[in-house]
Amino acid sequence: MDRRTLLLATAATAAGALATACGSAGGLPAGEVAVLGDSTAWEKPMTAAGAAMKSVASLRLVPEVNPSLESFEQIVRSSLRTDKTPDMLKYWSGYRLRDLARTGGIVDLTPQWDDAVAKGWVEPSLRDAFTHRRRVYGLPMNLAYWVMFYNPEVFREYDIRTPRTWDGFLAACARLKKAGITPLHGTAADRWPSFIWFQEVLSRQDPRFYQDLMNGRDRYTDPRAERALRTIASFFDKDWFTPMDLSHTDAAAALVAGEVGLVACGTWLGSTLAGAGGKPGGNVGAFVLPMADPKARPSVVFESSALVATVKGADHDEAVEATGSWLHPAVMRAFSGALQDGCPNPKVKAANPVIAGLTEQVRGDKLWLLNRFWEQGPPELVEATVDDLAGFLLNPSSYRKTLRTMQDRADDAWRVWREAEKT
Repeated sequence: MDRRTLLLATAATAAGALATACGSAGGLPAGEVAVLGDSTAWEKPMTAAGAAMKSVASLRLVPEVNPSLESFEQIVRSSLRTDKTPDMLKYWSGYRLRDLARTGGIVDLTPQWDDAVAKGWVEPSLRDAFTHRRRVYGLPMNLAYWVMFYNPEVFREYDIRTPRTWDGFLAACARLKKAGITPLHGTAADRWPSFIWFQEVLSRQDPRFYQDLMNGRDRYTDPRAERALRTIASFFDKDWFTPMDLSHTDAAAALVAGEVGLVACGTWLGSTLAGAGGKPGGNVGAFVLPMADPKARPSVVFESSALVATVKGADHDEAVEATGSWLHPAVMRAFSGALQDGCPNPKVKAANPVIAGLTEQVRGDKLWLLNRFWEQGPPELVEATVDDLAGFLLNPSSYRKTLRTMQDRADDAWRVWREAEKT
């Protein structure tokens, strides 16, 4: 197949997918608003939120799902230029949301954000993750913290304490290894998780550098970035990692079975652990990875999807009206309870006791919230850097070459991004 034929085939596929995904583009019945997302796991929570919103705003959210990440992004980009745009979207925060806001195809939700802050319905510190040029273009849906999941029963059996320091974390890994349990889940399966350990180690060693690097204010060739990759390489040297093709679903089952000691992931993994027989507070627990530098500002990585309203949606007015009720406690309680994840509304306690405990710790200790790697930086740069990190995981000795490659990409990507920001 030549390039022209391939492009035509891709365009035809996208057009077909767009027609399928935007079945509501002609408009749903009055009082119903479609929300297009990329996760089947969110379908029931969105339905629950829609039912709750019906009781507080006489509007019902109707989930539509396209589970293919590539197809979903293609549909969103293509549809914003047409009159077949979904009413609302489940999207990403950070630079991916900013990139979408640049198209002019999504609604400025600053008034809705300000109203939610005034009512105490949202964590004010999350604002920057949903802004473009100081205006808010998305409302937080969930609030997942990136933590270490473990099996308390295994820790008790081998007399391992939940780590409170970085040295305690290293000691726990050594003890697990001695007990015949693979200490850490590491993976390049599904591609995107390749950033996880770089994110976790770097944000523990130097959260300020992590923040500056992710926002293009520092460089991958800095010794601090090299230190992070050398730390990860040392875990490989100690044979602490699982095979790099072990998915999160399989890792969750292995953790519950006592075969893997620690799984680094967002708190949204809780539903997967439950599906594998995990019981929060029983054979499933979680903790925030301790700071490697005790003098550094205590922090934790978070992840939050954005609820977005489109400019050209068939039910535009009702979609905008729905955003005003999205963060209502009743809607958030229904949604986060069904999702079994954290909630951006401080007035709503997480239904999952493990996540509720983590939320109390994060808020009580006033941990600095750092946005996840995937949402940080120009999307094209993040995509390429994830591939570079996957290569490093498969060949840990290549860390210096990997860092040089990532910086070369970053130089080009940030130059293009900043030029576009001027327009």
